[in-house]
Amino acid sequence: MPPVLPFPRKSSASHSDHTIQPRKVQFDWATTPLDWIPNQPFASHFINEINLILPAGELWFCRLYNQVLPLVTDPKLKQDVQAFIRQEAMHSRAHSSACAEYLNAHGISTERNLAVMDFLFERIFADAPLGIKLPKILDRQWMLFRLGIIAAVEHMTCVLGKYALSNTEWEKRGADATLLDLIRWHGAEEIEHRSVAFDLYEHLGGSYLSRYYLSALSFVAVFGIWADGAAHLMRQDPRLKPQRPSVWRPWLWKQWVANAKQGLLPDPVWLFLSELPYLSPWYDPRNAASTEQALAYLAQSPAARAVNG
Repeated sequence: MPPVLPFPRKSSASHSDHTIQPRKVQFDWATTPLDWIPNQPFASHFINEINLILPAGELWFCRLYNQVLPLVTDPKLKQDVQAFIRQEAMHSRAHSSACAEYLNAHGISTERNLAVMDFLFERIFADAPLGIKLPKILDRQWMLFRLGIIAAVEHMTCVLGKYALSNTEWEKRGADATLLDLIRWHGAEEIEHRSVAFDLYEHLGGSYLSRYYLSALSFVAVFGIWADGAAHLMRQDPRLKPQRPSVWRPWLWKQWVANAKQGLLPDPVWLFLSELPYLSPWYDPRNAASTEQALAYLAQSPAARAVNG
């Protein structure tokens, strides 16, 4: 008689209950103002930093997933991972265009922030970190460590995507339609593929216990880099420069909370609490957001409809 398992076996390694659909998009930044939320430079710069964080990271996701794809034995999960790669590549291109055609056109220097992200993903999280070739025996652990980082980050991006789709204050303030569509299209696809990174990590042997330290590391790193990069953008703005924005100065964090209370940014305490379900032994990414809400937005996203019909 077979042993009784504490949890039922899944018939598939995939939690995604639909076919993930890659989409092409194209954005025209010609008329987008620097304050894409009118008269709200702090919130506008804070969200704009996402355009600088994402391109290098998402291309790194794609490279690593292409490496491990031959190890995936579940057909549905392999299909999910392939679609994930195509979506993330499109995200990287879209945000790169925002850097080159939008921020730079407004005189914002992005080189420093992009260099930070390139160093993180091209050097620190490379196959040979900082150029150091790891012993063969550590290859699998280094792979799982990086897959675990991606899984934790993807939970964060799902949470942020849910926030973007639910935020109503941006429209009330007259937010620029193009940049708002970029944020919501991206957020919706993060919700659509929210299960993939977690499923892949588990499928290839990632442990429950490692989720704790990997999620803690990811949370601190992501939000520290986000705040630091946003401060660099603000220091280039004559309206905010006198405040000497810095991740180390209380002003930045007080303004983040103040803007969150106005509905312009996600509250940092809410973000922290939204990460906690990921630590549960019973975590199911399907419960983190609504696929139906995401698909409803993707069906009417101006950028997606313009290219995909």
